Amino acid sequence: MAAQSKPAPLPSWGYAVAGSTGAVLANALVYPLDIVKTRLQVQVKRKPGDSSEHTEPHYTSTWDAITKIVAEDGIQGLYAGINGALLGVASTNFAYFYWYSIVRELYFKSQKVSAPPSTAVELALGAVAGAVAQLCTIPVAVVTTRQQTQSKADRKGLIDTAREVIHSEDGVFGLWRGLKASLVLVVNPAITYGAYERLKTIFFPGKTRLTAGEAFLLGAMSKALATIATQPLIVAKVGLQSKPPPQRQGKPFKGFMEVMQFIIKHEGLLGLFKGIGPQIVKGFLVQGLLMMTKERMEFLFILLFRYVRKLRSEQLAKAAELAAATAAKAKAVVPITTK
Repeated sequence: MAAQSKPAPLPSWGYAVAGSTGAVLANALVYPLDIVKTRLQVQVKRKPGDSSEHTEPHYTSTWDAITKIVAEDGIQGLYAGINGALLGVASTNFAYFYWYSIVRELYFKSQKVSAPPSTAVELALGAVAGAVAQLCTIPVAVVTTRQQTQSKADRKGLIDTAREVIHSEDGVFGLWRGLKASLVLVVNPAITYGAYERLKTIFFPGKTRLTAGEAFLLGAMSKALATIATQPLIVAKVGLQSKPPPQRQGKPFKGFMEVMQFIIKHEGLLGLFKGIGPQIVKGFLVQGLLMMTKERMEFLFILLFRYVRKLRSEQLAKAAELAAATAAKAKAVVPITTK
């Protein structure tokens, strides 16, 4: 029997819960890096001789950003907007892993042979799942980006920040700012998980269950590759979703190409890769922890499902035995009548 005809060990929602749980735990652990990389990506590099009239702090490196944020807002400043961020992480990853498991299962069912999918197919499956996930969850990402770039004086809660976005010139559609860039960026998780599956077959051929260390290593490597390939788009998306820089005088960007042109004009080509240091470190740690946790969660879910199935089988067997005993007893007490 071909491999793809075997039933999946978990339903799609089981993979989705495992993936979103791992993502939430991983992002909560490294959230300060998310704040730092976002602020580095939205700021415009100051030229020598610029006056000090700018009110927003300017960061020269990851460590400089951390020290200035802590000095201004305290340790809690490194966790600004974490509630919305984790909500976005949970919803995005749940949707992604749910649809990824579905499209992958549909692909296997449509194949005549049991060979694993090629790298191109893995990327395509991941892109489809990522596009569906982004359509559903991008409003949370927009609100979170605004929260992460707010100053201490302007800081608002999740709902108030969402209202601020809606009351802008874009209206309710402002919650979907950066959708085109986000849809293009589905290649990031597609590259990540496509590379993860490919590296898994290269380094651990035939191994179905990886150790925590192996899953961490492959997850971190695959995320680093994806981040380097898509960093300019990541920077452009953050620029679209945050408030426009002072040089724009309040005028929002219309598209991610306009953001990229603005960055190149003011900072050069290297400006498209600003914040890549904390982005890679964050991605390295998050993806490693995510895949490590996801593998463990999937294993726990499989054990849970097996236990539930075993209990159900035992209950059905007991019910059948009880029914048979009742039927036999009823037959034995039937009175025999004679004429």
